[in-house]
Amino acid sequence: MLAFLAFLLLILCSCCNFIVVSSLNEEGVALLSFKNSITVDPDGTLSNWNSSDETPCSWNGITCKEQRVVSLSIPKKKLSGVLSPSLGSLSELRHVNLRNNRLFGWLPSDLFQLEGLQSLVLYGNSFSGGLPFEVGNLDYLQTLDLSENFFNGSLPSSLVKCKRLRNLDLRQNNFSGSLPNEFGKNLVLLEKLDLSYNDFSGTIPGDLGYLSNLQGTVDLSHNKFNGPIPSSLGNLPEKVYIDLTYNNLSGPIPQNGALINRGPTAFIGNPGLCGPPLKNLCSSDSEANPPSSYPYFPSNYPPQGGGKNGGGRGLSKATVVAIIVGDVVGICVIGLLFSYCYSRICQCSQSKDESGYSFEKGSRKGGKECLCFRKDESETLSENVEHYDLVPLDAQVAFDLDELLKASAFVLGKSGIGIVYKVVLEDGLVLAVRRLGEGGSQRFKEFQTEVEAIGKLRHPNIVTLRAYYWSVDEKLLIYDFVPNGNLAAAIHGKPGLVTFTPLSWSARLKIMKGVAKGLVYLHECSPKKYVHGDLKPSNILLGHDMESKISDFGLGRLANIAGGSPMQSSRMVSEKAQRGQQSSAASDVATFTSTASFGSYYQAPEALKAVKPSQKWDIYSYGMILLEMITGRTPLVQVGNSEMDLVHWMQLCIEEKKPVSDVLDPNLAQDAHQEEEMIAVLKIAMACTQSSPERRPSMRHISDALERLPAHSG
Repeated sequence: MLAFLAFLLLILCSCCNFIVVSSLNEEGVALLSFKNSITVDPDGTLSNWNSSDETPCSWNGITCKEQRVVSLSIPKKKLSGVLSPSLGSLSELRHVNLRNNRLFGWLPSDLFQLEGLQSLVLYGNSFSGGLPFEVGNLDYLQTLDLSENFFNGSLPSSLVKCKRLRNLDLRQNNFSGSLPNEFGKNLVLLEKLDLSYNDFSGTIPGDLGYLSNLQGTVDLSHNKFNGPIPSSLGNLPEKVYIDLTYNNLSGPIPQNGALINRGPTAFIGNPGLCGPPLKNLCSSDSEANPPSSYPYFPSNYPPQGGGKNGGGRGLSKATVVAIIVGDVVGICVIGLLFSYCYSRICQCSQSKDESGYSFEKGSRKGGKECLCFRKDESETLSENVEHYDLVPLDAQVAFDLDELLKASAFVLGKSGIGIVYKVVLEDGLVLAVRRLGEGGSQRFKEFQTEVEAIGKLRHPNIVTLRAYYWSVDEKLLIYDFVPNGNLAAAIHGKPGLVTFTPLSWSARLKIMKGVAKGLVYLHECSPKKYVHGDLKPSNILLGHDMESKISDFGLGRLANIAGGSPMQSSRMVSEKAQRGQQSSAASDVATFTSTASFGSYYQAPEALKAVKPSQKWDIYSYGMILLEMITGRTPLVQVGNSEMDLVHWMQLCIEEKKPVSDVLDPNLAQDAHQEEEMIAVLKIAMACTQSSPERRPSMRHISDALERLPAHSG
């Protein structure tokens, strides 16, 4: 009897549990489907989305009205996964905000069945594919922000049905084609329009002049719009800034309304444009307009009848000549004065007292006092200090200078920045030591600040700087030794060696991901948001498990500070390496030297002109490395009797629609089943090597895209 009662109790409890589980309403079930499509939730944002609740109204990111879900807002939570079509069943949903996550895949057309949807904000993810035609169903849509994704294709013609649209932001995608017909006539309520950094083409629609509610900047820059600028754009509000830079526009710039008196910066990057405010005159205007070096004024300038003596006629020739002569005389006087003061400063700076220090005031001569300038002692290396001990940069450094000097040394490579040695201590610890030079003893404080900042960087994909040594005649950097050479040798083999084992696709993908993670750390997580500035395969080293490690970060600046002649033979360690040990590392040196000759091809085009380094330089270099790893080719490709760089060769292959097999490294033939992944990486590489730096994705964006590609074993 007791057993029977226990059985009934068990059945009753099971029924109760079933009732609890089944109590969640339909909207909650739909949201759980969305949760199940999320593969990564590092912050546990969706942890309280439980099936035991009656409604989802208490869940994180959910807002309800009268027990119906009206808002889904989960921004900046690093969610990774696809967008579930189940969201389309939330009939009262008004707002969706999933910005700055790591979502990917195509937008489900079901989402656009929500006729009451007012805002869809998805920027800063990795969505791809086109904008579904069903977007035209959203009669109440006011905000559509799809910026900073990988969307492509043309805008659907149905978009113009969203007549309540106020904010349209599609920047930094791969949208192409012309804008839909009657774009401006139908979307007259638009207050913000940003189409920049896409591949839109065709002429700019003249009906954009109907957008009288626009505010701020209308950004059409960095596209492929062609033809003339429609004069109707002048009908836009005068306070609106119209950015048309970097397109293929041509013809004269209209001079009316919002277009008049705009500076040239709104039109640069369109070689075919002419007329004010640009310097290149239109052929029909060459006689009517003043010389191109003059500023542009409206046709009613100067005002008529302004003053006695015909004030509108401006300055006379005699007055202009007098002003110019006065300016020249003034400049000459200032130059002579500067030259005199400089010579006096140099003379008195050479005056020293018996102790060897510069006087703060020079001797009086002719009753005049010569003021001398002396650098603050804290800015220079003390003249009395000629030698510093080995300086460790972390607590794990257990060796000292004597041990380093007694160690065996082998030359690993040579470059214009110095010699690299493999150093084996008596206890078996292996280090890499880079010698910077023998001169430059006056900038120790600057060197110390820079090298200790680099020494604080700790990331599994960046070579660790363990210690440094400074003296008047020697500067050394001591790193962890990375055993499997560099990426250049791994891709192309070492010169002189017959045997060569090519990298598998899984190994290459692992290396790509590692380098991306290291660059994300430098760009976003390091204290100063650094730029590497000289990324190439020869300074990507490979560890025990072929994990990638970025080396040589900050090396150029340190070498510049250290000065000296880095290629001279070292007094401390090179003698040992030259006693016959160099031959054992000859192939390494050859690889180092040969790959270094391609270094300039990894530099972004703008790096030759710009002064301040940009993270976009690293992204271009990274894209070049990806192309090299995928194609197996060097940065300079032989095409018939001519040569072209790898980026232009790839563009040529795409234009000629060559089969993928002609592009991929033949050594990857055994991994043909992973061709889709290779093509995905190829697309990332082409995005990274865009000629315009603004069109290149961020390193975080790239790393996230690569992480979604599985690392197959093999």
